[in-house]
Amino acid sequence: MRTNQDTGLIRLIACLCMVIDHAGKMLFPQYPVMRLIGRLAFPLFAYGIAVGIVYTHHPIRYLTRVVLLALVSQPLYALGLAHENSAMYAVSFWEHPLRAAYTFYINSWQTPSILLSLSLGLCILICLRQKRFVLALGVYVLCERFSSSLDYGIGGIRLMLLFYFFLEHPLLCLGVTAGYMIAWASEGVGYVFFGMNFSMRIFALPAVIFACIPMKRHIRLPQWFTYGFYPAHLAVLALLCKL
Repeated sequence: MRTNQDTGLIRLIACLCMVIDHAGKMLFPQYPVMRLIGRLAFPLFAYGIAVGIVYTHHPIRYLTRVVLLALVSQPLYALGLAHENSAMYAVSFWEHPLRAAYTFYINSWQTPSILLSLSLGLCILICLRQKRFVLALGVYVLCERFSSSLDYGIGGIRLMLLFYFFLEHPLLCLGVTAGYMIAWASEGVGYVFFGMNFSMRIFALPAVIFACIPMKRHIRLPQWFTYGFYPAHLAVLALLCKL
């Protein structure tokens, strides 16, 4: 690959933007610019998945770690970002604590976190890497069918695929992914540029520059940070919201 190999820097920027986004939603809604900054996070995480599947020697272990992270983080996601629903509290914790915990957890999946989208995209990339094209197509069709239930929908899955296909060609990757991001954002409204309406997603466009242009900061992040930051920041956010 010839795009940005400084994945430590990419993850650091993505995590910072994610925290700003989530804090803007839950703690500082009076500052909408925080949500706009947060749009950078998903494309950077999507790029990280594409790069990760190229570098890993154990793709199934990689997928297992991401899936386990999704399973652990889901209830924290519901609590920390106000995705709770009445079904989560249908059983009394005081009277039936175990059944209540099970009900709470299962129903927290009514609004899945971004990690489900990343896991499915990673699954498709593993199938492509192992040349299991029929299986890859099957998972893609499944994602298309349930796009409305996924965070960022099928559009996020397509972005991961585009990054993966063009990792060897930085300028081509920049042009293709930037064009795709513009087209994707044009499906919504709310922000007008050059006489055209775009959704908030248009502010994610600078992320493709970080992804496609090679950088040499050589930032290394420990593995515990990579996998622990997401649930940890959700737990802190949930605590702050409750307080």
